[in-house]
Amino acid sequence: MQNILVINSSISGENGNSSKLTHRFLTKLQAQQANLHVVERHLSDMQIGHISAAEMQAWGTEENQRTPGQAALAALSESFIAELQHADTIILGMPMYNFGVPSTFKAWIDRVARAGVTFQYTANGPVGLLKNKKVFVLAARGGIYAGTAKDTQTNYLRDVLGFLGMTDVEFVYAEGLAMGPDSANAAWQGAESEMSKLAS
Repeated sequence: MQNILVINSSISGENGNSSKLTHRFLTKLQAQQANLHVVERHLSDMQIGHISAAEMQAWGTEENQRTPGQAALAALSESFIAELQHADTIILGMPMYNFGVPSTFKAWIDRVARAGVTFQYTANGPVGLLKNKKVFVLAARGGIYAGTAKDTQTNYLRDVLGFLGMTDVEFVYAEGLAMGPDSANAAWQGAESEMSKLAS
């Protein structure tokens, strides 16, 4: 059985273009492989707040010494990390908001990037501990930015995922979705073609 973790971060939930991409890609994967176990998160539905000092302090407290409040604070991070550790394949639905990743996704990253758990510092620098995982980033954008200086997402995602040990990352872009029907249709067709190749 292959374990797949889907992380959607569109503020529009299932109606967001990036969520539609993850749904279509997952459908293609399921058509190729019957034995899949899928866990799907819609981060916008979870109302995840910014990381806090109290939350980080809870992580640094031994589990058997945490107060009930600290246990509750640590539970969100630990559930996210357990899902990542268990997954063989991660699918990220990634809209672009103001040239960056959604704040909910950054809040998720802040809770899964934990020293001694998902990465560790060594004499030779940091080493990611989430290895042997395949990541697909399905990026939906109103304009066209891939390969330009304004595409801060791609480098950031490669860097932060690689920092955690996930270096096998594929990107699919659906760009120009807000630039008129012809541009949007071409974007969807291109993304569908690319996802079909990757799914097979």
